[in-house]
Amino acid sequence: MSYELLSELYNLKYPYEVPALKYKYNALEPYIDEATMMLHHDKHHKAYVDNLNKALEKYPELQAKTLKELLSNIEKIPQEVREAIRNNGGGHFNHSFFWQVMAPNKGGEAKGELKNKIDKTYGSFDKFKEQFKKAALERFGSGWAWLVKDQQGNLKIISTANQDTPLALGVKPIIAIDVWEHAYYLKYQNKRAEYIDNWWNVVDWDRAETLANS
Repeated sequence: MSYELLSELYNLKYPYEVPALKYKYNALEPYIDEATMMLHHDKHHKAYVDNLNKALEKYPELQAKTLKELLSNIEKIPQEVREAIRNNGGGHFNHSFFWQVMAPNKGGEAKGELKNKIDKTYGSFDKFKEQFKKAALERFGSGWAWLVKDQQGNLKIISTANQDTPLALGVKPIIAIDVWEHAYYLKYQNKRAEYIDNWWNVVDWDRAETLANS
């Protein structure tokens, strides 16, 4: 499945599937290596999907809800499956989004209205990158860094722990970087900063611009 719009990702329902990549496993080299992409997509992401489907097997009322509905109202999920859905549903959403905002032969700077908003909010694109990197580096342990748009249309850089998502915060994701060690350890070992610096070379700013204005 190829997610062309964020709304499609929001509206996913049980049974969940791992989306096919829109590029080859080695397409993001040398910045993200083929072995990492295969392990990350085929093993880690698949485990989240399998565990999410398993958690929902006996809950038809939850199966009827969209992924966004589940993750935006996690406190309403029955306690016995709440953490499983939070962790695995979050893992499915975060990774499905992550694959979308990367592509080969991309990188560079943001474009269009998104670039204007970044410059206005952070002073310059380079200053934005510095703050985003800081958020990604300072996430202790596993998690994510995001550029999001709030309900007033303002840009914010946030960081979430583990597989928590921005959905419960009522904000719209624009780009995200996975800073779990499984996202970079085969190539970069413990050098998270180097991984972040190289990741900018695969950010799909065309997709980000579309997401920012959708």
